[in-house]
Amino acid sequence: QQELDLLYEEAVYTVVNRVGVPAPEHVKSDDELFAYLLKVFDMGDEEHEIILQKVQESKRASFSLRVSVMKAKNLMAKDANGYSDPYCMLGILVGQSPRETEEKKERKFSFRKRREKLEKRSSTKEVLPARCIQVTEVKPETLNPVWDQHFVFEIDDVHNDLLHLDIWDHDDDVSVAEACKKLNELSRYFKQIAKSVRSNGSSSSGSEENVDDFLGCINIPLNEIPVAGYDTWFKLEPRSSASKVQGECHLILKVFTSQRDTALSKRDTNFSIHKKLLSQIVEYEHAQEPQREPYNWNGQVSPPAWTVLTHHAVQTDLSPLQQAIVRWQCYSNHHRNQRLCYSLLLRLLRTIDAEWDPPTVRGDLERQLSDSFRLYTEHCLCLMKNMRQVFPCTSAAAITRYELMLRGIGYMQNMRAFKTVCPLRNELHLDITTAVKKGTSEWYESLIAQYKPEEGSLEEQLKKMVQVIDAVCADVQRGQNIYNKLFYSAVKVDYFSISYRQLEKQVADDVNVAMERVCGTLEQTMGETIFELFMSLKILKGFREFLPLKDAKMLALTGFHNWFKSSIHKFLQIVHDRSCDRIRKAVETDQLQPVQQAKHSCSAVEVTACFSQVREIWLQLSWPDSAGAFIFVTRLTDNFCSEAVCYSEMMTRKIERNQLARDHKNFTVQLCIGLNNVEHVRAFLAHLPRDLDWPGVERAMEESCGAEGKEQVYKALNGQLFNMDLDLQREAKRLITVLTDKMLPELRRYIQHISLSPDSINNDDAVSPLMKYLQDTMVILTANLVKENHTRVLQSMWELLLRMILDAVTENRGVQVEFYNRFQYTVETLLQFFHVKGDGLALEDMKSGDYKVLDEELRLNKCSSFDLIEQYYLEKISLQKTLKHTPYGRISVKCYYDPPEQRLTVEILHAADIIALDANGKSLSDPFVIVELCPHHLFPAAKSQRTQVKLKTLHPVFDELFYFHVSPEQYRHRYACLTFTVMDYDWLSTNDFAGEAVAPLSDFCWPGRPNASAAGKNVQPVILHLSRSKPNPSEKPIMRMLDARTGDREAQEFVRRLKEIEKSMEED
Repeated sequence: QQELDLLYEEAVYTVVNRVGVPAPEHVKSDDELFAYLLKVFDMGDEEHEIILQKVQESKRASFSLRVSVMKAKNLMAKDANGYSDPYCMLGILVGQSPRETEEKKERKFSFRKRREKLEKRSSTKEVLPARCIQVTEVKPETLNPVWDQHFVFEIDDVHNDLLHLDIWDHDDDVSVAEACKKLNELSRYFKQIAKSVRSNGSSSSGSEENVDDFLGCINIPLNEIPVAGYDTWFKLEPRSSASKVQGECHLILKVFTSQRDTALSKRDTNFSIHKKLLSQIVEYEHAQEPQREPYNWNGQVSPPAWTVLTHHAVQTDLSPLQQAIVRWQCYSNHHRNQRLCYSLLLRLLRTIDAEWDPPTVRGDLERQLSDSFRLYTEHCLCLMKNMRQVFPCTSAAAITRYELMLRGIGYMQNMRAFKTVCPLRNELHLDITTAVKKGTSEWYESLIAQYKPEEGSLEEQLKKMVQVIDAVCADVQRGQNIYNKLFYSAVKVDYFSISYRQLEKQVADDVNVAMERVCGTLEQTMGETIFELFMSLKILKGFREFLPLKDAKMLALTGFHNWFKSSIHKFLQIVHDRSCDRIRKAVETDQLQPVQQAKHSCSAVEVTACFSQVREIWLQLSWPDSAGAFIFVTRLTDNFCSEAVCYSEMMTRKIERNQLARDHKNFTVQLCIGLNNVEHVRAFLAHLPRDLDWPGVERAMEESCGAEGKEQVYKALNGQLFNMDLDLQREAKRLITVLTDKMLPELRRYIQHISLSPDSINNDDAVSPLMKYLQDTMVILTANLVKENHTRVLQSMWELLLRMILDAVTENRGVQVEFYNRFQYTVETLLQFFHVKGDGLALEDMKSGDYKVLDEELRLNKCSSFDLIEQYYLEKISLQKTLKHTPYGRISVKCYYDPPEQRLTVEILHAADIIALDANGKSLSDPFVIVELCPHHLFPAAKSQRTQVKLKTLHPVFDELFYFHVSPEQYRHRYACLTFTVMDYDWLSTNDFAGEAVAPLSDFCWPGRPNASAAGKNVQPVILHLSRSKPNPSEKPIMRMLDARTGDREAQEFVRRLKEIEKSMEED
């Protein structure tokens, strides 16, 4: 209280001794100021009166005037060179009487008059002692001089004295300023100075040529100087109406107390007293502010407070720098207990930096400023440590405050003042880094304390850990989006890297411990929690992309996926089991009704939804290890495939069970939906390579294991998919078979109708019942099948009808040609029906397989026996052209034709590599060759001819000639040919067939052939390779046809000869 009383006395003394013109915002009433001080100091009226009386009885304050002559501009030129050599003389004129003041209006005072005027002056008040005169330096040859000189004058009467300043053009040889300095010591008056200058001048001799010229003067009453002083340009005035002057002079004036009669001023420094007074007022002013959130006081004080503080600072002669330091110390100290607007503190720092003058800050002041910087820094670091609570991201105002605080800290560490008074504190960014790291660690520990992940069951612990990591991710996100920008722009500190690395390490440590507890004890209910934990860690790890490259290496979560390997395997098994249950329930509850506009039912939707969820789980896992990814993808693919096959099998069984309880149409519709279900699942799984990123797995394996690794992945995964596709197509065929089996009785009836229809019935009438049935069925299939299944079902129906017609034709060989024509018409009609003008089956696909067999069967059945025999030889000729290096040997012949004689000459030269057919075990044969013209019905007069038997050889040489009569009408047929049959002669049984070859007559007889000219004998022999295929009638369509024609002699004779050859080969 005693200190407060002394401080109150200082404040009252300041009010009582106020001088200067108050600013508009200042309070002018003493009573108002006293009333304010009573509140600030919580002072009673009686105590106030005592202190006020004490102040009034004390010695009045002594005042001084500080004058800074800065510069002048636009002065009048007095020298011949167009310039002047200006200097200033200034001093204090003591208070004037009212009469004298009126006289001054007529004649202005001047320090220098002409000599005669000075000598005539009688008033001593207008004569200023030389010791009271100050003179600036002379600035040669300029009209805009810059002096920047400072003077202090003691004031006798602050209310009546006047500051007078003359500006002269220096022309004397003797320096007036030097004369002033010497004579000031003798307390002489100015007129004596003037006389001394004149008498000592080297060119005085009564001449006025070297007298200094007057450039103007300024008169400033002290009682007109504002409280805060003058810092302005003053217009120069003439000393009389005859004077001619121009220009302005820049002066800085400040009135202050040189002596104060207070207890504190005798004990403490003015700086310390002002600091105490400001602190007292700031505490009071802040307490008067209304409390509201967000609350940031900008430090603005009331007019009475500002008045007292301004007068005290002026009276105690505190420099702007000292005032700025005092305000900074008070407000920064106050900030440690009360919230302030950081823009205020930033402004105060900038003011210190702007006014900084190192020589004026020494000793105690320097120490105090250093302490204030240190304390403020420590407080800000403490706030940084707890910034998540103090400056939450949810509050825009808090973030703005935080930005201002950081900018203040960043600005402070770069200030000249900070570097001067805190030379050793140049590692502020390290302090900030430490604060951020410690604050982040403590925040994480508080998070652990909040969620308590070490308590509860194992699953509960994991769920709590997920919550912790999610909170950490949110904090990291906020740090990256908000805090990091503030830190980097303000203090060049990478907040995100510091906080992320700290959090990432602590999370990794805790999760690693938790997963060690989980290992081997994964329960089915924990699968989702494990997945959530993995995903949360993956998200947290993903933030590393915002780290500088050097900081992204060797983070604690780098290999975190390895902690989950065994758990993920078990989790996938759990997912597979659940998927199978879902699929089973989906099939059981499926009513086989189409879903909205689709053609599949709800179970297919459920299955693909199940697959999609598992696929999304895998994509979210985004397993980084290529080998591990391969294992998991292989397992997932296997799960998908087995689940799809299981679904298709269950769907097939369901439809098979329903076929007896449904009419044909409803059953067909349900079967179509079942087929579509299988196709829907198959089509979904066809995208597995893309959905599970098989190419990415292949590339990863190629990088780690080379081309073999890539090949392993390709074969394994595609093999699984291929086998699954086969299984699904098998089930689809099984369903289609169920459908076609239901159709079989009706189709058989309609085919029989066609078969038994008499020749008199039109083909359309015979086929129309079948086509109507197919058309009705097609309407149902088209409406209910997707395109892929529609094609499959049509293909199956087409193949079924082809087999049925083929069976009908096969069972009726040898009947009338009209029978085969009708079925040929039926096939053509069905071909167009299933083609559907290009919207159904493709013609090239339909005209293959059974169609070719049936078409050949119908074509051949419509042929005569001679046509069939001719077709047989055409096939033999075609086959002969393809033979090369057969195991049955070869025969060399020469054939040439004599057109005028119509004679064909055949030379059988030799054979080679005939197969051994003797039964004596010597691996030899007794070969001979039968040569004849075929077919026999074309050459009825031609007889077969034979060579001699060559005993015991496989390379017989015959060199025999044979002649045949061949007319042009005969050799022009493509099927006309020579046959060479090699036989093995047997004395005791029938001869054995060793091989045969054919040669078309067109090669020898046609005009233009070398063989058909006069030089035909000279042609090169022809090498014919022997064939020995068994002429089995059951395997050859032509032979079957001929064999079935029991009433045709030619057909039976032809078949008989072939059967003899077959029998001979069987005996061999």
